[in-house]
Amino acid sequence: MSDLLDPEDGNIINEPLSEALTKRYLAYALSTITSRALPDVRDGLKPVQRRILYGMRELKLDPESGYRKCAKIVGDVMGNFHPHGDSAIYDTLVRLAQNFSVRYPLVDGQGNFGNIDGDNAAAYRYTEARMTEAAKLLLDGLNEDAVDFKDNYSETDREPVVLPAGYPNLLANGASGIAVGMATSIPPHNVAEVIDAALLLIEDRDTPITELMNVMPGPDFPTGGVIVEPRSAIREAYETGRGGFRIRARWSVEDLGRGTWQIIVTEIPYQVQKSRLIEKLAELIETKKAPLLSDVRDESAEDIRIVLEPRAKTVDPDVMMESLFKLCDLESRFSMNMNVLDRGAPKVMSLREVIIAYLDHRREVVVRRARFRLDKIEKRLHLLEGYLKAFLNIDEVIRIIREEDEPKQELIKRFELTDIQAEAVLNLRLRALRKLEEMEIRKENDTLQEERADIESLLGSTRRQWTKVGKELKEARKVFDPETELGRRRATFEDAPEIDLSAALEASTPKEPLTVVLSSMGWIRGMKGHGLDLETTKFKDGDSLYLSEEVQTTDKIVLLASDGRAFTLTCDKLPGGRGHGEPIRLSIDLEDNIEIIAMFRLDASRKRLMASDAGYGFIVPEGELESNRKAGKSVVNTAGGNLLISRIVDGDQIAVIGTNKKLLIFPLEELPEMPRGKGVKLQAYRGKDKLADAMTFKAEEGFAVTDSAGRSRTFPEWEEWIGKRAQAGKAAPRGFPKSGTFTG
Repeated sequence: MSDLLDPEDGNIINEPLSEALTKRYLAYALSTITSRALPDVRDGLKPVQRRILYGMRELKLDPESGYRKCAKIVGDVMGNFHPHGDSAIYDTLVRLAQNFSVRYPLVDGQGNFGNIDGDNAAAYRYTEARMTEAAKLLLDGLNEDAVDFKDNYSETDREPVVLPAGYPNLLANGASGIAVGMATSIPPHNVAEVIDAALLLIEDRDTPITELMNVMPGPDFPTGGVIVEPRSAIREAYETGRGGFRIRARWSVEDLGRGTWQIIVTEIPYQVQKSRLIEKLAELIETKKAPLLSDVRDESAEDIRIVLEPRAKTVDPDVMMESLFKLCDLESRFSMNMNVLDRGAPKVMSLREVIIAYLDHRREVVVRRARFRLDKIEKRLHLLEGYLKAFLNIDEVIRIIREEDEPKQELIKRFELTDIQAEAVLNLRLRALRKLEEMEIRKENDTLQEERADIESLLGSTRRQWTKVGKELKEARKVFDPETELGRRRATFEDAPEIDLSAALEASTPKEPLTVVLSSMGWIRGMKGHGLDLETTKFKDGDSLYLSEEVQTTDKIVLLASDGRAFTLTCDKLPGGRGHGEPIRLSIDLEDNIEIIAMFRLDASRKRLMASDAGYGFIVPEGELESNRKAGKSVVNTAGGNLLISRIVDGDQIAVIGTNKKLLIFPLEELPEMPRGKGVKLQAYRGKDKLADAMTFKAEEGFAVTDSAGRSRTFPEWEEWIGKRAQAGKAAPRGFPKSGTFTG
């Protein structure tokens, strides 16, 4: 064992652990970034996608050929090019075939390749595939030295580093991926529009984004929908490479006669699963979070058709849909982060940079293909030159072949042929000796001479190269003609309507009187009507009435907890008055040791006095108490005590009394108004004394309290108890309620 650990044997690397981990993690991170997660800016593909397409080309699965089992495709790709799991390869192949996942499918699938509901594809032994015309365009020129090749992982085969990419696939189909420390998210676009933008950049590389957006206004999602992102935000996203796009479902109103109607949703946002959307809508109805929606049905067949029924025919369709856009994935946001591999390095690029990088790649492809063709022409012309010499001396050539022992060398010597030309002459068939063949060779020679001159002119002129790039892009655009089903724009652009949703919802919701009842054990319910005799209200055994408030169904109620938090509930969603209601802790996150100390209707026009038993308080606008969170909103810092008082501010004076029964009165203006906090000290106490009560009153109306019998008593000499805030105060006047509070 000691021999194995001998450093001299070279089995141990003497290296700090932090340095060793850093190098190895960096290698892993770079591998993930460059070989897995980020697409190449030139062809818009990740390695696995590129290898699938190249593997299908090797299997000759052109659009005109027959289908082959996906198991065969996955096996070949995994065995020859992509040394990873078969599920990763098949999942990618399936996605490339889904017309709701990619804007222009690169795989033509036959069989079950999943659906927009989120159902998985069948196993690869059941499905078949071949390439689409779009995929063929990406591969066009691969056998003409258009791109570099590299050894595969086992060094037994060769694979392309990048595809020639006959159209800007990165923007056409978009991309998404998560690497180490970075991610990419690129939305799909309309190819015809991207090509139009590319043609503008061929003419002028400094074309501003605003001009590009005249022909390429924004993304084009495969599932359609309505993009409601402002043009200014889209422009900023394209200029920086980072941003986002709000996309909504496409809907229309279907008239059912007699004033009734329903909403029909025909397109949903990109990457939203229809089944989950239906489940969410059903959940909103069940939990009463969508008060304007009555029912949802999925009547989809091949096309999407989701039926939304309103609660009443008086509901405004726009208001109903705006409320649903806020609550579910009928509206979603697609984030854009154009982080791509540019010359092997990750970089966030603007729209112009992405298109220019693609165009530079296409120019290189054009030049390489031209050089490849020129080399072929040179070789062919070289052979034709030898053929013509042979035809001019055909009798002598035949004699040499028949009589000489070394005819090849004799031909080279006699007619000044090269070794290649002599070999070609010797391999001529007798039928090629016809006069017609000689004429055809002369014609071919002239044609190739002209083609060579054109190619040499092309290689010598940058402008002609860009003209060639533009011409090829225009040819590719015909495949994606906007007049065809494949090429038509699916997502449209609209401005989101400006609707005061809260006011509209309030107007659309029936306004009915309601009495909210909270029991001592924490059960809440909404009982229809006002002026109810709550003394006869039934509760669970051992339970009784604690708090009640008369409201309307359109109102919201606020519950204040002893720990200083405020909770908000909408009255129309409270459990009904039949039965005992439901525990309040189902609607709000309230710990068992925390109690509700107040319940009241929310009125943003009012202000409230908030005070803790520690003797601190402040004024808060009632609108600041509203919270949409189940956990509530922390309003009062109770300083280790409990929230004791929450009263409507009505007056210019404040009276406070402690458990020591000392009374202090001071001007209300000495209290600060703030949205949350601890407040200021109201009254000074000693020992275990605390604040017992606080109230506000108008000086002109005088100071009055209510005894335990409900009788009001006025103290005309109240000014004797006026002092400064935070003083101890004086003993309460004779006749003050024995309870030591202002309400008896």
